[in-house]
Amino acid sequence: MRLIYVLISLLYLCGFTFAANDLTVEKSTFGQTPCGQNVNIYTLSNANGMKIKLMDYGAALTSVIVPDKNNKFEDIALGYDNFDSYLCENPYFGGIVGRFGNRIASGRFKLDGTEYILNTNNNGQTLHGGIKGFDVLVWSSKPFENENGAGVEFNLLSPDGQEHFPGNLKITVIYTLTNNNEIMIDYTATTDKATPINLTQHGYWNLAGEGTGDILKYETLINADKFTPVDKFLIPTGQIKSVKNTPFDFTQPKTIGLRINNDDPQLKFGGGYDHNWVLNKKDNSLTLACKVSEPTSGRVFEVYTTEPAMQFYSGNFLDGKIIGKSGKAYNYRCALVLEPQHFPDSPNHPNFPNTILRPGQTYKSQTVYKFSCK
Repeated sequence: MRLIYVLISLLYLCGFTFAANDLTVEKSTFGQTPCGQNVNIYTLSNANGMKIKLMDYGAALTSVIVPDKNNKFEDIALGYDNFDSYLCENPYFGGIVGRFGNRIASGRFKLDGTEYILNTNNNGQTLHGGIKGFDVLVWSSKPFENENGAGVEFNLLSPDGQEHFPGNLKITVIYTLTNNNEIMIDYTATTDKATPINLTQHGYWNLAGEGTGDILKYETLINADKFTPVDKFLIPTGQIKSVKNTPFDFTQPKTIGLRINNDDPQLKFGGGYDHNWVLNKKDNSLTLACKVSEPTSGRVFEVYTTEPAMQFYSGNFLDGKIIGKSGKAYNYRCALVLEPQHFPDSPNHPNFPNTILRPGQTYKSQTVYKFSCK
C-alpha cells in the first residue's frame, strides 16, 4: 500500500490525473508569489460534469462550474483566470479567512488578563485576520480520495504573534467534491496558547454566471430568527435582536432586492446587507443555514453548517473596477457572500458563543455547499 501511495504521489507531481468514484483530480502550476513560492491549482470534476478549482494561495476555491436547468454549465464563483491578479486587487475571492474571520473592534481584545493589540486594516478595525490574513498565505496541499469523493487537504502553521495573535495555530482545511454536487469543507485546528479562532470560506457567488447581472431577484431563505445589530463600523453592538418586522427577516423566501434599500439604519451602515444572522439551532450539528435560488437559470445554492451563525454580504462594495474571469466587470451587488461563522467581535462580547481555542482542545467546523436546479 505504501508503494502505491508513493507512486500516486509521484504521478501528481508530474501533473497526472486520477479517478475516484467517477471523480477526477488534476494538479498544475498556477503561478508564483513575489518571494518565489510556487502556487498550485487543482481541478476536480465529478460524474455529473460539475467542476471546481482550488489553489494553494489562501486555500481558495477559485471556480465552481455547475449546470443550469437546461444543463448549460457556467462558472458561478467570482475570481480571476490568472494568479497575478490575485496579488493586485483581491477582496478575499474564494479564500479561507482567519485567524479570525469578520471584524474585531479596534483590533483589540483581552484574554486571560492580557490585552492583545492586532494589526488593523478596515476603518481602524481588524477584518478577516488583519493585514496578512490566511487568504494571502501559501498553504501546503495534497490531493486525496476517500469514500465520500475526492478533494484537496490544505495545511498551514500560523506562528505565535502573526498579526499579533497569540499561539502557534495549526490549521487543516479539507475540500471534498462529491457526486451529489456538494462541496464539503472541513476545518480543524490546534494551538499551544489560548487564542481566538473563527475560520470561514469567503466565496463570492453569482448563480447566473460570474459577471452576469445582479443578485436582487435571487429568492433567499435564511434559517435565522435573530441577527446581531451593528454600529457604523459594522461592529456588533452586543445586542441580539429578532428579525421579525425588519428587512432582515428571510425566514420565508424573499427576494434580496425587496427591502435592501429600506430606510432601516442598519442597512445604511452596510450600504445593504453585511450582517450576522444567528442560525436557528441548539447544537453544533450540520444544519441548513440558507437557500438561494436564481430565477432565470434555475440554479439553487444551499449552505449547511455546524457554525452558530452566518454573515450575508450583498456585494455592496463592488464597483465595477474589477474585471473577472469572464472579462466582465464585477459591478455593484453582482454577487453575494455567505459566510458560516461564529459571531463577529466575539472576544469582546462575553454573551456571544465562545471563540477561544485552548491547548489540548481541537477546533472543528464543517460547511457543505449543495448545488441543484429547479
